[in-house]
Amino acid sequence: MKEPESHDFPAAQDYLELLFEPDKARKMVEKLRAAPTITKKSKDILRASKLTLLPETNIHVKENLKKVEKNKKLSPILLVRGENELIIADGYHRLCCSYYLTEDLVVPCKWV
Repeated sequence: MKEPESHDFPAAQDYLELLFEPDKARKMVEKLRAAPTITKKSKDILRASKLTLLPETNIHVKENLKKVEKNKKLSPILLVRGENELIIADGYHRLCCSYYLTEDLVVPCKWV
């Protein structure tokens, strides 16, 4: 998809509020809403985030793989540049799904 689904931004804010003060998290989400959609390779996003790849058996990864099999497009991943790693504010399961399709897959994302 070119743009995130409506529920992605509130989910990103909920997650970011665990890492930052609520006002700072809200401002980050406002910037994410306004950010252009760009593309990055799934393997690079995963490496920069320093997160582990979830197993294909993870229920949310499996659901996303099924969507792709049915030719449904996935929502862009919402990213925030952290001090020493990339923060996946929303879309970790979608990222893992794309990695299983091919680690070189170019994924749409919004990044601040």
